[in-house]
Amino acid sequence: MDTHTPMRAEPGTLGHDLRHHGDAEVRDDGSALVDLAVNVRADTPPVWLRERMAASLGSLAAYPDGRAARAAVAERHGLPVERVLLTAGAAEAFVLLARALKVRRPVVVHPQFTEPEAALRDAGHTVDRVLLRAADGFRLDPAAVPEEADLVVVGNPTNPTSVLHPAGVLAGLARPGRTLVVDEAFMDAVPGEREALAGRVDVPGLVVLRSLTKTWGLAGLRIGYVLAAPETVAELERAQPLWPVSTPALAAAEACVAPRALAEAAHAAHRVAADRAHLVAGLAEFAGAGLRVVGPAEGPFVLVRLPDAAAVRRRLRGLGFAVRRGDTFPGLGEEWLRLAVRDRATSDRFLRALHRAIPAPA
Repeated sequence: MDTHTPMRAEPGTLGHDLRHHGDAEVRDDGSALVDLAVNVRADTPPVWLRERMAASLGSLAAYPDGRAARAAVAERHGLPVERVLLTAGAAEAFVLLARALKVRRPVVVHPQFTEPEAALRDAGHTVDRVLLRAADGFRLDPAAVPEEADLVVVGNPTNPTSVLHPAGVLAGLARPGRTLVVDEAFMDAVPGEREALAGRVDVPGLVVLRSLTKTWGLAGLRIGYVLAAPETVAELERAQPLWPVSTPALAAAEACVAPRALAEAAHAAHRVAADRAHLVAGLAEFAGAGLRVVGPAEGPFVLVRLPDAAAVRRRLRGLGFAVRRGDTFPGLGEEWLRLAVRDRATSDRFLRALHRAIPAPA
């Protein structure tokens, strides 16, 4: 995995559990644990958003009408409505892309969110992987992506590495006849959304996915959207079932792209950045135990590498904390853990638990 040259795309194997996600860490016997495994912002959704969704319940007898929400999303990104498709979370968008697009050689850049590859495999595609290297800080080398790839999927900032790729590097992956899918599910957690491609119409074949579930705590509601050329949106829409987004989810989408919400999200992004810096500084104290943080982290989570991470994760559960195992991500192994950024008090409690979970040197 840490060779001296970038790994070119290679046939993916089923050696990783692509369907494992952070919520598995806090189900059943993990429900009482402090959750550092799921990347949904804490203390959400806010009261004003819950009230907005509750007000929509009186309209449930009618079929959902997504026109207002679609127009609001389009206005938020300065796009015509024909370039917007609302989805039941970003995960549905990956399924639509896999089923609707006629592609011959899809490539997924890993480590990243595993649902794109899982959806492509379920749709019968043979998926190639580009594995980014820890030795390079999981930075993308465009030369590692084969020219013949007609679908390329990459996250920005990437889950689980928290790497923010330069927009110019990603835009440079565009080619005639290629669909370039950029998963920006966590971009609104980046101050200023720097390096975002959402709203760009000058990049051929660009498809940007956004999620409203992370920043606003709507994972149980399922709401996201696709930004793409009108012909791509039309193809994806034909693959959707009728009324795919519920009335409360449409109300949430409209509310979350309003100026008030955008200002609140921007403030939250700066707070997350400060809380992340606090967590990373605390983790630096474990360098002597072999712990390394992938940096600079730019998302609402950090990826760490440490010896015997699987055992440390189990000890942390015994101490009341759930963290995300890394070995289900292609390109990572059992020595990796992902930690969600929480408030400073929670991080301090976690760091004290980590002191107890990491064995003292012999």
